[in-house]
Amino acid sequence: MMVISQLFILSSRGDHLIYKDYRGEAGSDVIDIFYEKVTALKGDQPPVVMNHKDLHFVHVKQGGLYWVATTTADSSPFTIIEFLNRLAALVKDFCGGISEKAVQMNYALIYELLDEVLDHGYIQTTSSDILKNFIQTEAVSSKTFSLFDLSNVGLFGAETQQSKVAPGSAATRPIQSSREQGGKSEIFVDVIERMSVVIGSNGVLMKADVEGEIRVKCYMPNCSEMRIGLNEEFCIGKAQVRGYGAAVRVDECSFHQMVQLEEFDSHRILRLCPTQGEQTVMQYQLRDELPAPLPFRLFPTIERDPAGRLLMYLKLRCDLPPKSSAINVSIFIPVPKGSVSLSQELSSPDQNAELQQQNRAVVWRIPRFSGGTQLSALFKLDVPALSSASMLELGPVALTFELPKLTATGLLIRFLRLTPVQPGTPQRWVRYVTHSDSYVIRI
Repeated sequence: MMVISQLFILSSRGDHLIYKDYRGEAGSDVIDIFYEKVTALKGDQPPVVMNHKDLHFVHVKQGGLYWVATTTADSSPFTIIEFLNRLAALVKDFCGGISEKAVQMNYALIYELLDEVLDHGYIQTTSSDILKNFIQTEAVSSKTFSLFDLSNVGLFGAETQQSKVAPGSAATRPIQSSREQGGKSEIFVDVIERMSVVIGSNGVLMKADVEGEIRVKCYMPNCSEMRIGLNEEFCIGKAQVRGYGAAVRVDECSFHQMVQLEEFDSHRILRLCPTQGEQTVMQYQLRDELPAPLPFRLFPTIERDPAGRLLMYLKLRCDLPPKSSAINVSIFIPVPKGSVSLSQELSSPDQNAELQQQNRAVVWRIPRFSGGTQLSALFKLDVPALSSASMLELGPVALTFELPKLTATGLLIRFLRLTPVQPGTPQRWVRYVTHSDSYVIRI
């Protein structure tokens, strides 16, 4: 039987936001011990399980916060990790989002959740449908940045029909608001894909992987059965690809246990009865193959000028369709150690760049990048004792970006139906976004 001794939530700076001791097996100083351990490690991915004497720390990082459980028993770390992820999802459902501000503003609600979820360290339930009947504290809404808070680029409907565009905060409200008088009955279906790409210095694609998921967020107190229709040409594995038509193919696919698959093989339809809150109903992967051109290509020219400065001339091409755009594009260019100053020439005024000496990188930011266009930047760096060896410290270049209204695999939602049809015509929203998980270009 899994037993949790303590549970706490910390900010990325180590501030104590939530702390609950269930069994009195360790002192409150374990919070400081954990933070010292997690920040003393090199790299961005510390181990999720760490030990201190007879105490085990298990943590996940969600919303920029550390969600930590301690245990002294021989509990399964995988079970605790799953519980912490589920707890973060519960806080998101009941508070509308997970961020430092949201936790601070809703600490009373979160403590009430913990009282219902854990009893003397034993897990009772993590079901939103069950917990919503017992939670009495009302959430305090905190408008936080959301990947989908981008209504200006038409994520939530047709660009030419402003009345059909959902407000940016539509899917970041607490689930309790849907049971209040006047609360909207809405269902959001989000197709989210993460792209991992490696391009060699000769421009040859070395790796192209996509991980995707379909999330459903339900704001209906009594949701009927929902049917989600995917592309009719959706194939799992190369064996299913037919000799005609534009197939949408993935290598692996898994489904939430609530999904009924009777109509999936024949008509590519997912049937489910969603509960209030957010659930990931389907996950999929595509490895080493993309059906569309890469979104970005980089053409670098690196040389030394007569004054001994390092010159970097970069041309970045966006190969998205002409009516599409990438947003929040950042280009990270590692530079030689000791770089002290930067001068720049950018091709448009909305761009900006800076030299981050602590990270030994030049960061070039582009708020919006239209498909079918090319931007350029000239960077001049003063590097004391610049040599051929220090030139080898350049790169590889890493890009981060978001592609609204696009999927890298081509997966689309064909239809979204509720049966039987409910009174009041609940609103249904389908949204797509692809973002970079790791997009690396060697130079």
